[in-house]
Order: sequence, then C-alpha cells, then structure tokens
Amino acid sequence: MIEALVNVILVLAGLVVAVAVFVVLFRVAAPYGRYLRRGWGPLLPNRYGWLLMEAPAALVFAVFFAVGTAPKNAPLVAFFCLWELHYVHRAFIYPWTLRDGNKKMPLTVALLAFGFNLGNGYANGRYMFTLSGGYPVGWLTDPRFIVGVFLFVMGYIVNRWADLALRGLRRPGETGYRIPYGGLFRWVSCPNYLGEIVEWVGWALLTWSLPGLAFAVWTVANLAPRARSHHAWYHAHFADYPPERKALVPGVW
Repeated sequence: MIEALVNVILVLAGLVVAVAVFVVLFRVAAPYGRYLRRGWGPLLPNRYGWLLMEAPAALVFAVFFAVGTAPKNAPLVAFFCLWELHYVHRAFIYPWTLRDGNKKMPLTVALLAFGFNLGNGYANGRYMFTLSGGYPVGWLTDPRFIVGVFLFVMGYIVNRWADLALRGLRRPGETGYRIPYGGLFRWVSCPNYLGEIVEWVGWALLTWSLPGLAFAVWTVANLAPRARSHHAWYHAHFADYPPERKALVPGVW
C-alpha cells in the first residue's frame, strides 16, 4: 500500500514539474544540439550524452520486468517489448548513427535527462509489473490496447523515418543544417517529435495507467516547445523555408 502511494506521489509530482518545464522551454530552448551555448558546465560528446540519458529507461524497466510479481502473461510481455523497442534503439543504437556524434552537449543536460528516465522507468516499470497486479489476457482484445498499439507503432515508424531522413541530409563528418523535404516534412518542421508524441500517447492508452499518462504529458511538455524553437530557427536561418509548414501538427500549429 505504501509503495503504491509513493508511486502515485512520484507520478503526480512529475506532472507538476512537467507543467513548469513546458512553460520554461517555451521561453528558453534546452542547450543542446543547435542551441548549445556556454554557461552550462562541462561538455561531453553527443553520443555519450545520449547513452547516459536514455540507458536508465531501458535498464530499469527490464529489471522491474525481471523481478516483478505480476504474472508475466502476453499483455505484460507486449508492454516490455514495446518499451524496449524504443529505448534499446534510443540508448544503444541511435547514438552511434549520429553524423555529429562528436559534437558536444552539457553534462548537466544529460544528467537531468538521466534523472527523468530513471524516475520514469521506475514509475512505469514498478506499476506495470508489480503494483498493477497484472493485466488479464483479454486485455489484448480491448479497444484501448488495440488503438494504443496502433498509435505506438505508427508513432515509432514516423519517428524513425524522420530521424533517418535528417541523418541523410549530412555526409559523414558534416555538422551543418539543411532544409529537410519529403514525407511529413511537407507539412511540419518536426515529424520526429510528432511521431514520438503519438508513440507515447499510444503507450498511455494501451497501458491505461497513470504513469503512462504522465509520460505522455511529459513528452508533450518537452517536445512541443522544442518543435516550436526548431520551426522558428529554420525560418530565421533559411529565407526559402517553406511558409506552409507548421511546427508540429499539420495544418494546425
């Protein structure tokens, strides 16, 4: 009972912080990538920063899957596989595909993201594999699960496609920026962020859980302001940037 209460308090506190982060990031772009600037302490190469940031989510979730007391039936195995599909790639594959992997990011930023992913991996993993008591096998045919998996997979595909398209704009060793074209880039500046938001909204739906909902809110709070910053940056740096594009949501914003 106490452990369940602690998990709820952790999630609710995270939601409050997410609102604050959303407001702050609309005013100040997080200082990594094209927004890297002085005053944030020691730097480390991008690829090691991404590894440090994302690995806790993959590892902590796997630990809770291994030690959790809920029956490891098909729904829980599906949760585990979907989560790790995203985070194993993001932590252990994506960093080594970066064309600008030797560019720097502040250690402070990496440590803040490390802390978030540690807490998020704990909240989701502890709930799914122990505190929930498990999900019945019939959950696989529940409309929430079916629609959620569809959104998760579609969001993952969009996110991966957009990452590959952006990577393809650079030759090995190049670090500059170009205007991306094709696919969803026809309508929005940041389909990679749109895909990731859809992915974790799907997660919230398919798990039908407070930690899942909190993670979806956090994803929007983090990525929507960054999409806005990217959109403004493109317009400021490229006079021929397509005026019909929106920042994140086609035809809307």
